Amino acid sequence: MNTVDEQADLSDLQRNRRSVRVFDPRHEISESDLARLFRAAQWAPSAGNSQPWGFLVGRRGDETHARFVQHLSRGNRSWVPSASAVVITAHQIASGPEDDAMVFSDYALYDLGQSVALLGVEAGVLGLGIHQFAGFGHEAVAAEFDVPPHWRVTTAVAIGAPGDPADADPLLVERDQRPRTRKPMADFVFAGSWGTPAGL
Repeated sequence: MNTVDEQADLSDLQRNRRSVRVFDPRHEISESDLARLFRAAQWAPSAGNSQPWGFLVGRRGDETHARFVQHLSRGNRSWVPSASAVVITAHQIASGPEDDAMVFSDYALYDLGQSVALLGVEAGVLGLGIHQFAGFGHEAVAAEFDVPPHWRVTTAVAIGAPGDPADADPLLVERDQRPRTRKPMADFVFAGSWGTPAGL
């Protein structure tokens, strides 16, 4: 397994990226920073420029946030509410009912992933942490927020400033501080035929 030490040739942003669970419960994200994050998502590439992503955003303390957190899984209730904002992601699964609706793209889920990835990169530039998760009632959230049937609620993203480990649940701190590991590239980068390592 690769470790952080083997990432020496990556940018600081990539080398230091991690999924934060310990958020500063006092931090408030500004509208301008939120707009910047969604602008990064907006300009992600997509098949045929279909842009088949959608987001619902709630900032801690507002109505959207309160309505969403009630649907969190038990394991996520201990840390998600401390984040400054929570973003519910969705991708298009069929063409819409509008007369000028774009033809549905089979790559919508892939494109949503690219959009969220670029949002995450921009969050890192701003010094914010994010944590993507799926532990919530997807159908309940779709019903709660009247998500149309040609869209599928997919994941959620907690966003905020990293918190002080001294103020956090030790179990969350331990999970946040575990060494990051990855498979070696020989396990997933091939050349010539599938399964033959490219030798990178």
